[in-house]
Amino acid sequence: MVLGLRSAIRSDVGRRRTSNQDAGATTGRLLIVADGMGGHAHGEIASATTVSAFTELEARLPRDLTDIDLDAELISALEDATDRLARRAGEDPETRGMGTTVVSLLLTGEQLALAHIGDSRIYRLRDGELTRLTHDHTMVQQLVDQGQITAEEAAHHPRRSVLMRALSTDHSPDPDLDRIEIAEGDRYLLCSDGVTAVLDDDTLLRELSSDADPDAVADRMVELSNEGGGPDNITAIVADVVDPPDEMSLPLRLAGAAGENATSD
Repeated sequence: MVLGLRSAIRSDVGRRRTSNQDAGATTGRLLIVADGMGGHAHGEIASATTVSAFTELEARLPRDLTDIDLDAELISALEDATDRLARRAGEDPETRGMGTTVVSLLLTGEQLALAHIGDSRIYRLRDGELTRLTHDHTMVQQLVDQGQITAEEAAHHPRRSVLMRALSTDHSPDPDLDRIEIAEGDRYLLCSDGVTAVLDDDTLLRELSSDADPDAVADRMVELSNEGGGPDNITAIVADVVDPPDEMSLPLRLAGAAGENATSD
């Protein structure tokens, strides 16, 4: 069965930041969130550039992806973004060292091709069960993996945002790649750590289990993250697997540093 996506995207500066360095985009078959880092405005450049590389990839891919090596295409998009950032850093030395996280899903019709670097996350809600599909590339997650601290301790660790991997001008991208089998009724959340730093898994499960449509749930993610203090930029994509819309006809939607339709309070 060929399935489609019905999605919504929201991005907000949060309560404590002066600019939004998150970026995101959706089409009928691409979902991407990037959380930029760097000096003044440089994180915005990194995240928006990366989102642009992915949306350009999606636009040039054929409708039928059956014979396409999607892992190679996703790596190519990451390398393209890295090259663009390196060129920018060569022209403007102040931007050297800028970088971004990336989480993305690309729909094939029966699967989602996943690419991930950093600590932005992807969750799946299926039959009432919430599963995290990404593994944070952070120092604190490494300590959890080694058994030195618990997951509960990691959630409040003062260095929980220190990344071990990111897309940057300093080195070639090293993504996690995966292929996710999809089913009608699945609901996916892609988000920056401005969401997960505030909302725990129980809250995510409750909100994603709502009968509300993706637009309302995405709005709720921003609202709750801000009510919890809004310590960082907030970006959320909520996507339902449906049987199917004409995914190729759905327009590109941009948010945060990538576009003009970010929300603000």
